[in-house]
Amino acid sequence: MDIEGFVKRRIENGMEKERIIQELVEAISEFKSWDYEKRKAFAGEVIAEAEISENYKYRGELIERILSTPKAHVKMGEFGVGSRGEGDFFVHRKIAEIIEETGAIVGPKEQDDAGVVRAGKSYITVAVDGMHSRLSDFPFLAGFHASRATLRDIYVMGSRPVALTSDLHLSDDGDIGKLFDFTAGVSLVGELTSTPLVAGSTLRVGGDMVFGSRLVAGVGAVGVSEEMPKARKNAEDGDIILVAEGYGGGTISTIAIYHGFYEVVRETLNVDFMLACNALMESRYFPEVHSLIDITNGGLRGDAHEISTTSNKKLVFYESEIYKTVNPIVLKMLEELEIDPLGISTDALMIILPGDYSKDIIKTLEGVAKIYEVGRVEKGSGVYIESEQKLKKLEPKFREASYTKVKKFIGESYPEEFDNMKDRIEKSVELTLQKKKMIKEFITRR
Repeated sequence: MDIEGFVKRRIENGMEKERIIQELVEAISEFKSWDYEKRKAFAGEVIAEAEISENYKYRGELIERILSTPKAHVKMGEFGVGSRGEGDFFVHRKIAEIIEETGAIVGPKEQDDAGVVRAGKSYITVAVDGMHSRLSDFPFLAGFHASRATLRDIYVMGSRPVALTSDLHLSDDGDIGKLFDFTAGVSLVGELTSTPLVAGSTLRVGGDMVFGSRLVAGVGAVGVSEEMPKARKNAEDGDIILVAEGYGGGTISTIAIYHGFYEVVRETLNVDFMLACNALMESRYFPEVHSLIDITNGGLRGDAHEISTTSNKKLVFYESEIYKTVNPIVLKMLEELEIDPLGISTDALMIILPGDYSKDIIKTLEGVAKIYEVGRVEKGSGVYIESEQKLKKLEPKFREASYTKVKKFIGESYPEEFDNMKDRIEKSVELTLQKKKMIKEFITRR
């Protein structure tokens, strides 16, 4: 529970101080075994801090602009941010605009999951992935799958990972054992892939102002390569698309746990993606590969759309082959639950390369991964599914496929004010860039 937000919302709505104290005292009792007087005294201190923190509005223009947020008046959930659909992709493109030009070999504008910079003769790849939000009560899985995710992002740039880092934020009432369990998951992936976990940070979520046991964490990784990155923008017309079987990770584990398919969790406990990438990198055919992608962001629907947009190419997938790339046990679960396998993260490895080398790559990965030729790259734009020589457009949805009962309740449909929301977000970006410029000028003048 966000105590600070609880109080500030009530202050903004003009609620009387005594009533705020009464409601907060009651709310605190859900989490703390404090007596009434201690809860009341704490509530008073929270309100005092909340009131003082808002007084910056009367301290002059500079302070007000530094401390105020250029609001979009659009909420994360209602716009689908984090739900790997059109709303999420739109906001990520706006974030790239805030970052502006970086000079990176692969930067935020490319919308890849990792960035690449040049350091001498080497290419340094950096990635970070947050844990799946619904795995807070299952920290080992959260750490294990967040680590796999960030290593995949390193590998698909053609880099070999050399280090992992972790960042843990546990709420005030969280059991410290969660920190250890998460770290065990991260370090195990490190051991299985010879990638040491070398640093990290541990804090509370919101300090004293957030009660509960929610864990919010992320894992970062660094990789090194002597070759240009295998970014998605490198796809060329005439290329073919190979995909290795995906077992799923955090998302598939979440589906399994919250629908009672517990045995499916075992399918996700592997580092096969990394083993396949190692075999690929050691092959003499690796320099011929144009792009590597892990199918995660809204499933094939989302990732293929981003590849098409970034590379300015048309992608065509064969319906007869594409479902083979999902582990059969995982696919059976998805079909039973009526979850679209093309709209969910399967963590499969996609390889885009000239057709002349496809058989060589398939042979290279024999015994390491099941791999299928599932499509081709053409001139044009958009993503299509080919069935009996007929093409059907494959569009990303507003959100990824609804894969829990709660997500199905929220739904996948676009909000009625979607275009209006986009306009408000655009305005917020403009104001944020103005603020950034103003503060930069202030700092450089000092």
